[in-house]
Amino acid sequence: MSYAEAVDHLYARGLELASGTRRKFDLEHMRILSRALGNPQDRFPSILIAGTNGKGSTASTLASILRTAGYRTALYTSPHLVRVNERIQIDGQPISDDDFARLYFQVDTVAERLVAAGDLPHSPSFFEILTALAFLYFAGDIQSSDLQTDRVPHPSQREGWEEQSSSPAESGEPVDIAILEVGLGGRLDATNIVEPLFSILTDISLDHQDYLGDTIAAITREKAGILRPHGTLITLPQHPEANQAIGEAAAELDIHAISAANYIPTADKLLASASKDLSFRSVAEESASPTFRNQYAIALANQPLQVDSPLFGHHQQRNLALAIAAAEELRNPTGYKSKEGNSKSYKITNPQIEEGIRNTRWPGRLELIPVPNSAPFLLDVAHNPAGAWTLRAALAQLPESQPRTLLFSCLRDKDLREMSQILLPLFDSSSFDRPGDHILFAPINNPRATPLDELAATARDLEIPAESCPTLAEAVTQARALTPHNGIIVATGSVYLIGELRTLLQNLQTEDAPRA
Repeated sequence: MSYAEAVDHLYARGLELASGTRRKFDLEHMRILSRALGNPQDRFPSILIAGTNGKGSTASTLASILRTAGYRTALYTSPHLVRVNERIQIDGQPISDDDFARLYFQVDTVAERLVAAGDLPHSPSFFEILTALAFLYFAGDIQSSDLQTDRVPHPSQREGWEEQSSSPAESGEPVDIAILEVGLGGRLDATNIVEPLFSILTDISLDHQDYLGDTIAAITREKAGILRPHGTLITLPQHPEANQAIGEAAAELDIHAISAANYIPTADKLLASASKDLSFRSVAEESASPTFRNQYAIALANQPLQVDSPLFGHHQQRNLALAIAAAEELRNPTGYKSKEGNSKSYKITNPQIEEGIRNTRWPGRLELIPVPNSAPFLLDVAHNPAGAWTLRAALAQLPESQPRTLLFSCLRDKDLREMSQILLPLFDSSSFDRPGDHILFAPINNPRATPLDELAATARDLEIPAESCPTLAEAVTQARALTPHNGIIVATGSVYLIGELRTLLQNLQTEDAPRA
């Protein structure tokens, strides 16, 4: 089976969610599938990261630190920007098309046999299959699909099978550590079958209320489901409801809680950095992000640590602090508790942490993309109200006189009205101080996308001028025509919008590149 067939088959599973069909998730179903595959998640150490915003930034920074320290490091994130392979990486390289196809059909065949045998009530979801595939890849699985699927018997051969199937499959070398971003919630997420070295909780706010609950406390309790009895948690003080729910979960489970607050720079250090021209650089000054640049010094293990992150925005200081605290805990020989203790603590030096932070790559997060003969594009995947507020804070760093165009779209299960109330007034051409601004709505290629007429209706309700474009390509063309070269085009609202847009912009850069 080819890679294209594997991807088509995988996306067919994702249509179930888009169609509105609701499924009751049960973590035991993921355990049954994993057991049939030889429990690959038990063959490598892992760290679980849950939260509403900042999971991917924290995970990618921590993975870069570990990779810099010489460890073979896996990274599992979601969703992807352009290709599904991006979600499954080892040492910064996405899984190859061939490995993806081989492992996908291996997992799919095992899953369908489990359904036929009555061991699973229905086929696994998009995310369950992808997570099982990632676990096999990180475990170093080298078996062919024919050999692996023979491990799952037909109903007539099932007696005593469950015990036999729990033995590991033949494998190559597993990774030294895997950094796993939780997909949705935590308690019932497919990643939660691992036994993590420790867990990380990033900032928690309202999102996915249909699945997780309609209060921050309820959502936090779901995300705290990644915690383990007598385990270790790394987090930061946040919303009072979230703090209380985390505290209750930690007390019930006798958790060792670590606050990363000491690794957030103080105001005096930020002011000192700004005075040295290390921060607040604008588009007019240089080809860097117009938002806050994170360069500052903190103390780690009584030694100075110079932070210089390519992830822009004041909010990233919290994600950086979590990654630094995690690296410190990993190298602590008396730290986190696991089955084997921490006798083989990871050897990570302060210079390696510094280099790992500098080398982090996590596109689509306040990412400035220059385009020849055009205003630059500022891309941000803000897809919920909390993300929109973060983007709004970053946009406050732009010069007031700079013309702006907003290119926006989102999925229909997001809070469109609140996101619009946060962002659209910043681009209101009917206001006295923003006459040169524009708002463009564009469709995105996703069955869950909000229709253009609903986007337009929201702008009309706010009495803010906006236009709708029939395609994203036409929206890009119009944005470039409307925005002077000294302006900026801000694109946001959905990960899927940013993924499609990055591809279009890369093509524009290639087309407009000077010929030799």
